[in-house]
Amino acid sequence: MRTSVRIGLATAAAALLIGGLTAPATSAPQGAEVAGARDRVLVFSKTAGFRHDSIPEGIAALKELGAADRLAVDTTEDATAFTPANLARYKAVVFLSTTGDVLDATQQKAFEGYVAKGGGYLGVHAAADTEYDWSYYGGLVGAWFQGHPAIQPATVRVEDHHHPATRGLPDAWQRTDEWYNYRSNPRDKVHVLASLDETTYTGGTMNGDHPIAWCQNYGGGRAFYTGLGHTKESYADPAFRGHLRGGLQYATGKVAANCRPNTGYRNIFNGETLDGWKQAGPGSFAVDASNGTLNSQGGMGLLWYQAKQLKSYSLKLDWKMTGDDNSGVFVGFPASDDPWSAVNKGYEIQIDATDAPDRTTGAIYSFQSADLAARDKALKPPGEWNSYEIKVRGERLQVFLNGVEVNDFTNKDPERSLTDGYIGLQNHGDSDQVSFRKIRLKELNPTSGTGALPGAGD
Repeated sequence: MRTSVRIGLATAAAALLIGGLTAPATSAPQGAEVAGARDRVLVFSKTAGFRHDSIPEGIAALKELGAADRLAVDTTEDATAFTPANLARYKAVVFLSTTGDVLDATQQKAFEGYVAKGGGYLGVHAAADTEYDWSYYGGLVGAWFQGHPAIQPATVRVEDHHHPATRGLPDAWQRTDEWYNYRSNPRDKVHVLASLDETTYTGGTMNGDHPIAWCQNYGGGRAFYTGLGHTKESYADPAFRGHLRGGLQYATGKVAANCRPNTGYRNIFNGETLDGWKQAGPGSFAVDASNGTLNSQGGMGLLWYQAKQLKSYSLKLDWKMTGDDNSGVFVGFPASDDPWSAVNKGYEIQIDATDAPDRTTGAIYSFQSADLAARDKALKPPGEWNSYEIKVRGERLQVFLNGVEVNDFTNKDPERSLTDGYIGLQNHGDSDQVSFRKIRLKELNPTSGTGALPGAGD
């Protein structure tokens, strides 16, 4: 925490605020009146650590964006502005690339009370590099900064086009910025609006699931954070300005949005590109963007999802054979450019119209047959789409075919542990034509009683 400001200074600053007088930038918030404005926003840009040279451009942009929505924007770097009476004047408070400990305990309490009464918070870029010892703030911003690579181009994947901050953005947003890694992944606590594709740049450390903009309902108020905005050029970019304006509209309550945590499935194949995927071995998968499918070609190879190493999860996908074809879905294998690594160290959920019981559709290949009666009742013939849900929790592997459980397998081999591995799709050979679509992933919390290796403990 920073040392408390003397009472006399705080009282003088409060008097200036209440009286609406203009004061130096180090005391009262500065702002120009906006014709017809009914609401106000406070932009706070105090730094106790690294100072971004883009702060002036950020302030100018926020003033212009606020004016477009009839919002009067005040600016300050004086923490004494954080009093209950003064904060009550604002619809939202923007932390614009703040760094370090910028509020004392009394000011923190005032801000918590402000949010509890329905106030809005908007954090920009280094707002995540702020107040590491204030747990409330860590929850509000969503995740704290850990580090970053050099400024470079990357692809931002928009996950929700309904929020005003992402409504006008493309699915794949190409831009150059300083890309933050975070100390934790906020996905299970916030509503992720956009994430970084770590395969499009170097230095990402979040194992392929890298949220970069999100929102949430927090402590009675509204919270929005974007990791973008390091560079001066960002604030002149129309796409980023639209992103920032949408965040401001949400934080001030001008536009409502769904900011409940992401608890459902997310697409890991978008129907157009293979971002996050990598081919191991011969052959390939062709993408047909007209119908959002992957179609196997040649082999034997493996297309594996390298963007994320998985522990407990549910994987859903559709698959279709043209005839008596062969393919499979692999789980629990280590990263490798050799497709045989998945065969020898993971498990294959088989797709094959005719073979031995432990090597046909629904089987854990060569380890356990599917429940054939249940499988045959649920299975649709070649030429029609079938769906798999493959659920991994601990060492337990369950397979659901078209909604019917057809296999329940528990691994007992330490060399094939399911608790930390990758997933992949097999292209078996030239004569095997298998298609996949709608590949979705949901990570699960590990639960007790899900199977454990002998000697692994409780």
